[in-house]
Amino acid sequence: MKSYRWILCFVLFTLSSNAFAESNTGVPIQEALQKLIDGNIRFTKGKVNRPNQSLERIREVSKNQTPFATIVGCSDSRVPNEIIFDQGVGDLFIVRTAGQVSTYASWGSIEFSVAVLGVNLVVVLGHSNCGAVNAACKANDVPGHIITLTNAIKPAAEKTKHLEGDWLENAVKANVALQVSSLRKLDPILSKRYNNGQLHIVGAVYDLETGKVNFLSEDYITSITK
Repeated sequence: MKSYRWILCFVLFTLSSNAFAESNTGVPIQEALQKLIDGNIRFTKGKVNRPNQSLERIREVSKNQTPFATIVGCSDSRVPNEIIFDQGVGDLFIVRTAGQVSTYASWGSIEFSVAVLGVNLVVVLGHSNCGAVNAACKANDVPGHIITLTNAIKPAAEKTKHLEGDWLENAVKANVALQVSSLRKLDPILSKRYNNGQLHIVGAVYDLETGKVNFLSEDYITSITK
């Protein structure tokens, strides 16, 4: 009985929060994107501002969170999202798994950021020399549940197998593009808001050597997801 009560409370909370999110436009899409671009430029130039990292900010967001973007990124320790975008506490809602592979828990987390917190921009962020993508390209046997990651990335590896250039880097980009396309079609929350122009879902790749984030063009995403 207690579990049913908990579920009911959660549903009621989500519905009431969702109604708030509908009226809360949050940070406009282009402004949110530009904040990420500008922050990464500062990071690569070694001129970071380190915003929103004070004790006052911590106390401020302890009462409520209003992140301006959601980052769906890889768990790789070399890609600390707030640092590479020069953001602070409460600025980014982050969902991370190896190879930024999404499944039900990840989808629910992304939907929560959009429907409840009012986020208007979702960035799928891959990175160069990704170990999960490399494993999918090599198709080697992997232990335990790691196979679920490589199986999810294999479509990107297959699509880029015969392309010119470095297979791994091509697969990294394709993996991001396919994940962007998948999220844009995810019912019922993301697809509706994306198609209505309320939500922007984009892809990007972080370069481990330079620290630069390169956003994928729509033409490239379209070409990979045909």
